[in-house]
Amino acid sequence: MKALPYGISDFPRIMREDYYYVDKTRFIEALERQPPYLFLIRPRRFGKSLFLAMLEAYYSIDYADRFEELFGKLYIGQHPTKWHNRYMVLRFNFSEVSSKLETVERSFCEYCCMVMKNFILKNEHLLGNRVWEIVNPDETNPEQMLAALKEYISRTDCPRIYLLIDEYDNFTNTILSSYGQERYREKTHGDGLIRGFFNNVKASTSNAGAAVERLFITGVSPITMDDVTSGFNIGTNISMLPQFNNIIGFSEDEVREMITYYKDEDALPEDVTVEGLLEIMKPWYDNYCFSPQKLGERMYNSDMTLYFLNSYVQQQMPPISMVDNNIRTDYNKLRHLVQIDKTFGANASIIQQIVAEGSTTAQISTSFPAEKMTDTENFKSLLFYFGMLSIQGTDFGSAVLGIPNLTVREQLYTYLVEAYREANMFDLDLSSFSGLVKKMALRGEWEPVFRFFAGELERQSAIREFIEGEAHVKGFLLAYLGLTQGYVLFPEHESSKGYADFYMMPDLLHQPEIAYSYIVEVKYARRDASEADIALLKQDAAEQLKRYAADEKVLRTKGHTELGLITLVFKGWELVVAEKL
Repeated sequence: MKALPYGISDFPRIMREDYYYVDKTRFIEALERQPPYLFLIRPRRFGKSLFLAMLEAYYSIDYADRFEELFGKLYIGQHPTKWHNRYMVLRFNFSEVSSKLETVERSFCEYCCMVMKNFILKNEHLLGNRVWEIVNPDETNPEQMLAALKEYISRTDCPRIYLLIDEYDNFTNTILSSYGQERYREKTHGDGLIRGFFNNVKASTSNAGAAVERLFITGVSPITMDDVTSGFNIGTNISMLPQFNNIIGFSEDEVREMITYYKDEDALPEDVTVEGLLEIMKPWYDNYCFSPQKLGERMYNSDMTLYFLNSYVQQQMPPISMVDNNIRTDYNKLRHLVQIDKTFGANASIIQQIVAEGSTTAQISTSFPAEKMTDTENFKSLLFYFGMLSIQGTDFGSAVLGIPNLTVREQLYTYLVEAYREANMFDLDLSSFSGLVKKMALRGEWEPVFRFFAGELERQSAIREFIEGEAHVKGFLLAYLGLTQGYVLFPEHESSKGYADFYMMPDLLHQPEIAYSYIVEVKYARRDASEADIALLKQDAAEQLKRYAADEKVLRTKGHTELGLITLVFKGWELVVAEKL
């Protein structure tokens, strides 16, 4: 039985040791039809490094004698292009560069020079011994070393370079998030080493007899590329082209095929079905779309998929947490980059809107400098590139962006709670709140949860000026409920059927002892609303709750729990109705 390659991005090892591999080699043909210098943005933990490792093995002269071993069973092995194993591959992975401000330049220089020295040593039989007459082996400046290597290769008839740069923006993003824009600018603008290096990368592709014949760069945002290349002109950005929507990540068919394989191998519990596992995984890991022309082609996060299935195969049960800790760590890094101002201004309000309403519209920016990343459209674009938002549709030429899945929703809840605290706007005791939610789940004591929440809204006066309507109240409530244990929240906007505001689906997979599930409808009335106004809101809420209670998804997922239908009516910041149908 094939092992799952969770946490492994070494393509030759995956093929040599017969790990399960989702074949992405068919994209090689499409890539070769593009211009030779390419740039791809995808979220973290999505399979970019493995894809680059596959390209290295396919194009490198070093692997020519292993072509059949590595690719014989894959699409490209049966349909090879004329360029396979024709290049000297020079590959950088900038995640290996230190992001500490005091050491970043030295680390960048040491790493880049080490990679280039190893490249020359490995390819000395192709380059010839005279290469060392041009390239100083003791060079410590990567800009100069790359320039010398470029000059030498351009004047010889040796094979050309296929340059691969993985996570090109890893350390610069960390500098930006940890030290701010001024320090980041010092490292990426002017005569800085990083800018000089990328200038030489560009120069290596543009002259007659260019040393670099093909180039493929990956990262998580276009910010650094815009800053270090004076306007994002180092290559063709294929990130949103429809033919490459599923170049990274897994389609549902690919996930289904993977589950089926392990089911047929008797590696999964007997009572587990393929469709049953898909139903569990889909709301957590699916629903990424990177091209407006491919709205029907949704992608699973490959890392999360392998994380989940690996737990089932190894332990015969789901992971304790549906979210991989590695993913949480990466999102924590990004959270500091997605700067939310301390006054709870426009960008925090955007996240509030997205959580409460489910989506926003934006013209996705293909490039922008760091100094403009907090501009509204750029900020939304940044959330898209990071995988915090995904394309759900189009609206008069703009993209409709929504939260792709529950994994991301959890991260956005954390964003909001931190923003409330930093703005001194609202700070709820999460420990006390979680304790009440536990009693709600086990004993059916639902009212104390909402009374506690409403009491904090009344007590913390700073929040009152911000409450403008139902969406804000729901945003606060969803953010805090989303950080408690026991329930998976499904806001109404995910169904688009005119249902109640949200379904608190019991997480029976991890906590089978839960006895109660809930559907909640939140209504908001102005402070001068009459009793008749309140009565109409209650009536409307009851109708919505009953519709949602009859939904097939609710009936299927509530399991053995007793379903409670809850109406909450806020009059200003005061909770005037808390009733169960």
